[in-house]
Formats: sequence, structure tokens, C-alpha cells
Amino acid sequence: MLQQIALGGAMIALPIYMQMVLEYNAMQAGLSLAPLSLSMFAVAVLAGKKSGHRRPASIIRLGFVLLTVGIAVLIPIVPRAEFGWALLVPLLIAGSGLGLLVSQLNNYTLSPISDERVSEAAGVNSAAGSFGLSFGLAFAGAIMLATLSFTFTKMADASTVLPAAEKQQVAQALEENAELMTNTQLAELLVKQPPEIQDEIIRINTEARPISLQVALLIPILAGLIGLFNSFRMMRLPDPTPSGAEGMTLG
Repeated sequence: MLQQIALGGAMIALPIYMQMVLEYNAMQAGLSLAPLSLSMFAVAVLAGKKSGHRRPASIIRLGFVLLTVGIAVLIPIVPRAEFGWALLVPLLIAGSGLGLLVSQLNNYTLSPISDERVSEAAGVNSAAGSFGLSFGLAFAGAIMLATLSFTFTKMADASTVLPAAEKQQVAQALEENAELMTNTQLAELLVKQPPEIQDEIIRINTEARPISLQVALLIPILAGLIGLFNSFRMMRLPDPTPSGAEGMTLG
């Protein structure tokens, strides 16, 4: 479930950021995130075939390490990225970690289950994964927008350009209208405002959005760290004995 929370958190925050800040359409945002899914698929296939006698727990631990490192590397890159492919390397790292997890976690979870209970256990496992993905999507998205709203208000209050009487109005307008707007769309909305007000609001908008994404990315990082901590506990346990559960996959 932690793997799915991390995946969901990344998959909601990064596309929104690319569409708002880089002004990508849905296709461009999807292509920019392709390294994550492609590396995840490729590594899962390779790890499943070449894991050999390596302990599943050690592969899972490495997976959580790569996932956490990949997402963490995104945080300093985000404010400086001018195009989606600037995120290529961290997305490859995170995707590789997810691939290692996909190749091991399902069998690790289900292999101790007796043959007569394996279908039931697989259903529970699949439901937990779906819940984790939905939770990651919802929680990271909510954190991202809440941080954006809070940052808008603080920056508007601290501005030396916006008139004091209008700061609250501007902050409220930003919260209500600018959360999912690109700078181009926001400039069109502000066309009747004086140039200095337009420039200041665009500046606030530009500086607030990377902060909101950085905070949202803490959700998949936290999930990765919890998974990493749990993997050390798994290392102290004996490897599960394979059963008929090995053929089951997540739905």
C-alpha cells in the first residue's frame, strides 16, 4: 500500500505542476512522465527474471531507497525546471525503485497464504493497493492546493507593491481563481489591472507554485521512508515459503 501511496502522490502532483507552470497539455505532461512508468515496467520485468537467490526483502529495501531518493531529488530541481525532461533522471530513479517493489511485494505478501485462501488474500491485497493509490492521489492533491492557497495569502500580505486595502481582495481572488491557472491565463484575467499590480500578482503566482509541489512531494517521500523502515523489519524475518499465491497479481 505504501508503494501505491507514493505512486499516487507523484502522479497527481507532477502532472498538475506541468500543466500549471510549464503550460503543458495533458499529452505533453503524460509524455514527460513516461520515464517513470517505462522504467517501472522495465525494471519489474528484469527483476522478476534475474532476482536469482537474492532475498526478496533486500530487493524491497533497495526499491524503497531508490523511490525515496528519486522523489527527493525532484524537490531542488522543481523550481529550476524549464521543461519536463529536466525531471528525467529522478523519474528514472523513482521508476526503477517502483519496478523493484512491483516485482517482489505481491509475491512476498501472498506467498505464505495457503492455496485455499489465496484468492481471498489476493482480493484484499488488490483492494489495499487501490485504496493506497486513491489515498495518495487525494491527499497529495489536497496538500498541494492547500499549500498554494496558504502561500498566496502570505505572499500577498507581505507584498510591498500591492495596495494595503487590496491585499486581502487579491489574496482571495488568487485562492479562488488562480489555483489551476497558467500564468498566461492569469495575465488575461488581470488585463484591466495596472501593470505593476499585474507583474506583482504574476510574481506571487510564479513563486508559490513550486513551493506547493515541493510540499506535495513530501507525501510520497514519507511513504517511501515508512516503507524503507518496514523493510528492515522484513530483513529480520525468514523469507516466506512460496505457495500457489505466486501466480497472483494486483488488479
